[in-house]
Amino acid sequence: MRALVVERLAPDYAGCVVKEMETPRPGPGEVLIKVRAAAVNFPDLLQTRGEYQHKPPLPFIPGLELSGEIEALGEGVDRWKVGDAVVGGARIGGFSDYALTHALALRPKPERLSFSEAAAYGAAYLTAYVALVRRAEIEPGEWLLVHGAAGGVGLAAVDLGKLLGAKVIAASASGEKLAVVQREYAPDAVVNVTDGFRERVKQFTGGRGADVIYDPVGGDVFDESVRCIAFNGRLLVVGFTSGRIPTVSVNMPLIKGFSVMGVRAGEYGRQFPEKGRENAKAVWDLANEGKIRPRVHAELPLDAWRDAFDLLADRKVIGKAIIRPDL
Repeated sequence: MRALVVERLAPDYAGCVVKEMETPRPGPGEVLIKVRAAAVNFPDLLQTRGEYQHKPPLPFIPGLELSGEIEALGEGVDRWKVGDAVVGGARIGGFSDYALTHALALRPKPERLSFSEAAAYGAAYLTAYVALVRRAEIEPGEWLLVHGAAGGVGLAAVDLGKLLGAKVIAASASGEKLAVVQREYAPDAVVNVTDGFRERVKQFTGGRGADVIYDPVGGDVFDESVRCIAFNGRLLVVGFTSGRIPTVSVNMPLIKGFSVMGVRAGEYGRQFPEKGRENAKAVWDLANEGKIRPRVHAELPLDAWRDAFDLLADRKVIGKAIIRPDL
């Protein structure tokens, strides 16, 4: 099989190479998947540099999120059969012709979604669900400000926020991206953050500020968000794609009466397994019912992995970039 292998940790993916490898065999409780699509996420890029919290031993194959068809079953696997269309996470990563994963880590691919849409869906929408439903407990009619609204997790929050009845403000530094988001997802308002955004947010919200702020960007965006959050607001820390981890003086949450909440969807499920199962079921039920829509920005072959990585690193993606080994 061909696979993208991280042989050493280095900036600009310098330690990555596509090479031929022996196709793995599934062990007890495992399945081998013929990969049809694998989503490119920021954790994948960070892992190639050793900057993500999970650091697999070298060499490894990145690609945490995939969809495909079951090629072979390991001993004791009885919930799947060869040929089943599935989606989930991989132990031996998704940027490969074949991926090895635990049978329990998979879900049936929703019939309404293509393989690429299914690969683009799970992590982003689970993050948005845990953030908005579990952490913020957002209510219909509340104002939701979504930063990085054109990215994978941001667009998922726009989509899910609308479904939950929130009044959504989509925010981005790109007017071109915002035009696409507005056309395809119909937020209640959009704001370009390039020259600041707090006054616009206050204008949209009648001077109150946003009740919930969803921030996968960090840096200056977080700093200014503190200035336009409503009393009793919830500022959701999702990530730091800006590259700078911000800080906040605790007198600000005290005076303005807001909460800063961290969001780690996977860890939430590990800490609260029953709620984690409920979260996953809720997200996939929404997909099966066709109520929310992941957006695939581009599909690229495995040999074009660097182009796929660059699309994400250069902030050119609206939704998700997908690597398709079968192209």
